[in-house]
Amino acid sequence: MYDIIGDIHGHAEPLKRLLLKMGYQEADRVWQHSSRKVVFVGDYIDRGPAIRETLQIVKRMTESGHAIALMGNHEYNALAYHHRLVDGTYLRKHSTKHMKQHAQTLAQFFFHQEEWQEYLQWFYTLPLFLELDGIRAVHACWDDAHIDWLKQRNMQRISPQFLIKAHRRESLEYTIIDETLKGKEVDIPEMYAWADKDGNIRKQNRIKWWSNPDGNLTYGQALFNCPEPLLEKNIVDHKFYTYPDTEPPIFLGHYWLEAEMPELQRSNVICLDYSIAKDGILVAYRWNKGEEISPINFVSTK
Repeated sequence: MYDIIGDIHGHAEPLKRLLLKMGYQEADRVWQHSSRKVVFVGDYIDRGPAIRETLQIVKRMTESGHAIALMGNHEYNALAYHHRLVDGTYLRKHSTKHMKQHAQTLAQFFFHQEEWQEYLQWFYTLPLFLELDGIRAVHACWDDAHIDWLKQRNMQRISPQFLIKAHRRESLEYTIIDETLKGKEVDIPEMYAWADKDGNIRKQNRIKWWSNPDGNLTYGQALFNCPEPLLEKNIVDHKFYTYPDTEPPIFLGHYWLEAEMPELQRSNVICLDYSIAKDGILVAYRWNKGEEISPINFVSTK
């Protein structure tokens, strides 16, 4: 039996409240349950006030067998940000944008550099996707072709060598990792470029890849943060990936949903990121083998 928990982003206090609410107790510095295990869908670092404590909780639970922790795009970005190349530059540029995104983690580990290096090495052990007991989990997007490619090469986890390959924008590795950890996007007309939550100008929008369109789909139906003038316009020249109803339930995070009460995206698609780092809620889904997916199994806390 699994309790799948969404993006935490350094919010350790809500995480502890959520674990308590689900019957977990802390013993010998490890949060645990007598008959259940947690699946974390990634994004433990950045933004929040208690990143060190969050990592301590997640890592201890994982290493003691009480949890499985997946790779999120923020952990992936951190590996690239700190991967120094032979010419002295870094795999992920130390630009103002990237430094701002990573600032809280850098600040909170400023006096704990050895500990931070240990966490960076631990990030390499985090799986990119998970299949167990009839359910699936991934941080942002489950594309069968991408997952099969990774499986065939025994690449459930990344290596430093793969990290370098996946930062070459023209490579297949880049596309696979980018979509698996950050989601699929569609170009929007340039006149409708918009600013995201960090003030970055976007000419592409993340799509609700699970929408399973039948024929044409409007921008409003398919996109997150759709510009109002595009709501009723059909998207053309874009082949949408589909996730059939017959596939196992897939749990994911990443998408900064906003709602007072969690809801299912589809009968077999469950997003658990409800913007805890933006005054939202921290959400879990309590999955029991043999039960149908139902909104009554959501648990949340502020």
